[in-house]
Amino acid sequence: MMDRELNGTGSRRAAGRMNRPGIAEVAKYVVMAVIIVYIVLLMIYASGSTRSFNEIEKAVESVLDTDNLKKAEGQGLKRYYGLNSADYEGVMLYTSESSMSAEEVLLIKVKNEGQMKRVKEAVEKRLANRKNDFEGYAPKEVQLLEQSQLTVRGKFLFLAIAPRAAEYKDTFAKSL
Repeated sequence: MMDRELNGTGSRRAAGRMNRPGIAEVAKYVVMAVIIVYIVLLMIYASGSTRSFNEIEKAVESVLDTDNLKKAEGQGLKRYYGLNSADYEGVMLYTSESSMSAEEVLLIKVKNEGQMKRVKEAVEKRLANRKNDFEGYAPKEVQLLEQSQLTVRGKFLFLAIAPRAAEYKDTFAKSL
């Protein structure tokens, strides 16, 4: 009889252990939760915006240091980047008043995703050319170019070459 009780108790313990989830099962749910959080964050940060170009442009312009920057007209994009502003949904370009300064702020909204590759290549080429222009005689300008903030969010491309570039990029991101 005593032997049966022990076996019965042992069986209850074994059954209790089988009902509790194991480490592998818990880990599976933790990994699944991490993946879901990652996908949600990726969608938030990689997605575009439902706001209009004008709203985002105004938000960025509100924080720009316009003592050093002037708004470039439509020909500025063609002159500096080799791009035609009429091809895009919206363009905002601020350049330095001085030719001895690398400061620029560019915001472009493309009409379709296919245009983004060409715009990004033009921006990267411009950055490389500007570094070559200032190399050797204007180390502070080269440093600004190296610390430039370039980001693509959906149909928007944003570039800031300025002492406050990170602040400008944050404003852009928050305005989306």
